[in-house]
Amino acid sequence: MTSSVLKHASELAKTNTNRFPNESAEYRRARQALLVEEIELRRHIERVAELRRALPPGGEVTRAYEFTGEAGVASLGDLFGSKQTLVIYSYMFGPQREKPCPMCTSFMATWEEKLPDIEQRVAFVFVARSPIARLIEAKRARGWTRHKVYSDVSGDYTRDYVSRDDGDVPGYNVFTRHDGTIHHFWAGEMGAGTVDPGQDPRGAPDMDPLWTVLDTTPEGRGKDWYPKLSY
Repeated sequence: MTSSVLKHASELAKTNTNRFPNESAEYRRARQALLVEEIELRRHIERVAELRRALPPGGEVTRAYEFTGEAGVASLGDLFGSKQTLVIYSYMFGPQREKPCPMCTSFMATWEEKLPDIEQRVAFVFVARSPIARLIEAKRARGWTRHKVYSDVSGDYTRDYVSRDDGDVPGYNVFTRHDGTIHHFWAGEMGAGTVDPGQDPRGAPDMDPLWTVLDTTPEGRGKDWYPKLSY
């Protein structure tokens, strides 16, 4: 995106002719001002995505990681399948946890229906530290059929790319493979140290559209509400 050729967001906002029954002049002024910010937000999201795509190669993966999946043992390279890019979402379901994390489950439930689309472009798998039988049981309990789940039995991958002390925390990592060589490409690095006052630690943009939807409502995402495994 070349900012020099873009019209000012306020000019684009002026082209908006939407009006709704019985709205006040005060509402329309505020809504038009908000529209300007929404246009700027869209542009900023695209700028960030461009910067991400332009990253130089990350560190080469030289360690032989092994995972246990539903079909047996697999290497990191195996997880790519025929794709050049691999996304690994590490979810919070370690051996010490009685049930999967509700927040991770919310993410994964959303992606269940989008995996056929995502996998047209890249490989996408899910990794946790519990034994594979436990991951399969939890997957079936949710009615998920599309998730490719793997157990990081040794914890080597988790300690290198998610939590150095093997903590039960989430992680989102992207890897690329060219001419047989695997490099780390990008990981979510926003956390407790990057949070603004009054916010929960989260990345940007939110991967879970749950929050995007709630952000369009007067109730918003709230300060103390979180999704549950069941209601």
